[in-house]
Amino acid sequence: MVKKLLKFPLFILLASLSALSYQLFIFPNSFAPAGFNGIATMVQHLFGINVGYLSLLFNVPLVIAVFVLVDKEFAVNTLVYTLTFSVDLILLSKVDLSAIMYQTDTGTSTIIGPLVAGIIGGAILGAAFMMNCCSGGTELVAALIHKFKPSYDFVWVTFVLNSVVAVLSFFVFGFNFEPVILCILYCYSMSVVSDKILKGAREAVRFEIITNYPEEIAKEVIDTLGHSATLINAEGCYTHNKKNMLICVVNKHQFVQLKQILAKYPDTFANVSNVSYTIGRFKYPRELSSTVE
Repeated sequence: MVKKLLKFPLFILLASLSALSYQLFIFPNSFAPAGFNGIATMVQHLFGINVGYLSLLFNVPLVIAVFVLVDKEFAVNTLVYTLTFSVDLILLSKVDLSAIMYQTDTGTSTIIGPLVAGIIGGAILGAAFMMNCCSGGTELVAALIHKFKPSYDFVWVTFVLNSVVAVLSFFVFGFNFEPVILCILYCYSMSVVSDKILKGAREAVRFEIITNYPEEIAKEVIDTLGHSATLINAEGCYTHNKKNMLICVVNKHQFVQLKQILAKYPDTFANVSNVSYTIGRFKYPRELSSTVE
């Protein structure tokens, strides 16, 4: 319980950073970010209604629905985030931040605004997801859809929503293509960074090794790399000779080391593939006995 409560200050910090990013990099450069907040930003631009109020209008009903139907902890965490984000946007709108806002008179460097905002937003979103929280809007809709349609691919819903925001940007911001490009750049940079935050520490490389020296290779993998391997009895389809196959998953930076190990053993073949995510105690190498699992 205490551990869960300690997360709330982090949610507040992340939401506050996000609100500050909107004020410094998004609003001054006249473009709409992704999802529901993109729509709210365009409404603010047209009618002067603060995004903070619109965020509350969008997110509170969705949070309640997720609380009742999906995941109470996720809903509470997200409520803390969205309330903080909305309140901070309302308060920051009353503060003169013009001295530190990123805005150019000529417009020649406006690309930096959405790029920085996307990087910050992606890092915040990735960190929030890792703590069972989200920034509201699209992610809450995704949780509700997944509850009733587990097989439904929400990627296309997100793509359509962001495409609508990008297209509408052309009309909202003075029939100009630049806001459309800035919206796309923001969406792309946020997606890349959040994905890297979520998967980067758990990415790996998988080796499938055909060899006559399984014990020797496994011992070196264990002693040198701190990972183990799985031994499978295999048979060649052409010669029907009995073979040994080792399956070994190592950190990306250990690719060259394992390649050097394999080079010591003649008639050893390996195919290599990327592993986008690992579950369990993988990131930190461990002390293991010199045996094959």
